[in-house]
Amino acid sequence: MKEENPVLFVIFGGSGDLAHRKLYPALFQLFQKGQLDQHFAVIGTARRPWTHEYFRETVQSNLHEGTAEQQAAFAAHFYYQSHDVQDAAHYVILKKLIDTLDQKYQLQGNRIFYMAMAPALFGTIAQYLRSEDLLSHDGFSRLIIEKPFGHDYASAKELNDAIVSTFDRDQVFRIDHYLGKEMVQALPYLRFANQMINASWNHEYIDNVQITLAESLGVEERGGYYETAGALRDMVQNHIMQVIAMLTFPEPETLCDQTIEAAREQVFTHLHQLSEDEVKAKFVRGQYGPSADGQQIGYRQEEKINPQSNVETFVAGELELDLPQWQGVPFYVRTGKRLLEKKTRIDIVFKKATSNLFGGESLAAPVLTIEVEPESGFIFSINGKQVGTGTQAVLHSLKYQLTDADQQLVPDAYERLLLEVVRGHQSNFVQWQDMAGAWHFVDKIRQAWEECDCPDFPNYTSGSMGPKAADDLLAKTGRHWIYQG
Repeated sequence: MKEENPVLFVIFGGSGDLAHRKLYPALFQLFQKGQLDQHFAVIGTARRPWTHEYFRETVQSNLHEGTAEQQAAFAAHFYYQSHDVQDAAHYVILKKLIDTLDQKYQLQGNRIFYMAMAPALFGTIAQYLRSEDLLSHDGFSRLIIEKPFGHDYASAKELNDAIVSTFDRDQVFRIDHYLGKEMVQALPYLRFANQMINASWNHEYIDNVQITLAESLGVEERGGYYETAGALRDMVQNHIMQVIAMLTFPEPETLCDQTIEAAREQVFTHLHQLSEDEVKAKFVRGQYGPSADGQQIGYRQEEKINPQSNVETFVAGELELDLPQWQGVPFYVRTGKRLLEKKTRIDIVFKKATSNLFGGESLAAPVLTIEVEPESGFIFSINGKQVGTGTQAVLHSLKYQLTDADQQLVPDAYERLLLEVVRGHQSNFVQWQDMAGAWHFVDKIRQAWEECDCPDFPNYTSGSMGPKAADDLLAKTGRHWIYQG
């Protein structure tokens, strides 16, 4: 039997897409598993003049599992408060509802405030939560922040300063849902629970690391946001950087929050900062055009997109870490929209054996592939003997893949992370020093791009694996992308 966690969720932006598409289904999963039961409540706030009943109907309409009775029982814990986040008087009304629900559901004063709305308002909300006395005096008060957290280092620092003036460091949870994915959370176990792998997880044995975050969809309804962000800010600054940290942080003494945070921070403080010339040589950008068959439109034809837009929908690049164990190992990253298929994977390319016993140059580089999504598992491609009477060395694949039954046990990333917030576990959330280091790195790339000539966009076809320049990035060193689609 699961232990119940008494808590109140206050979701600013409770009528929005993120809340209905991700947060409410994730909370329902916790409800079905008994980790939320009788002693929880959810307040959704937004400017719309909804009633409690209408709000509950919208919540239920986004639940696609469980029985109608289970969905209704879950939705009965939801309440709606029409709210102007810039009006202090509205916080007084909200506090009355919070206090009422705290007593009704015996929540022990435990409160989680979720910022599911425009980041520009995060600081305002945080300050009013303190000035209008909405923070708990008996239980815990925690704040969850969604991306985008700023659009450069300066704006991110300003936003962070406003938040930490109200909330302590251990009360703030900066969410990156990639840190909630099963195979990303499995990386420390792969690295540190296997002495053979741990011993070879360094520049002496690894030739390069490749990270691919490919999306098959275009910008869809996010055109307005994407025009201000682009792939560099939308995917590289956060998701890709977090995956790199999970792959490379030094082994901590324990798996407690503080030691993991300290280990991860070393990665971000040792990101090699690129010069303008290095950006030109090591990072490429792209923008998708129509598909070859004309069935998919180009980025510039999408809704809310400037017809002459030079916003990138694809980024590929090479970065390095100035950590002794990773000195000289290139990390190749790429991410883009309207690529061949949706795929998140990591390829660890080991150095070729130097032995001449088996033909030397005919030996392939062993590759450890970590499939994150849509498949989940590991593939280790190693050299072995060709079957039969021949003497040729060929690659064999050792494969572990989560079964359908395993997948049923895997929680959604938001479900996992929301539970960790309730329990107060920080290790799978982004700390400010991580974010600051990532912004410093990405800002150098953005500044270099802004100072050079506009790119010749569009430069890749929808349904391809991106512009040719991404392949050339590796080809000039005699390497290639392991994942070809």
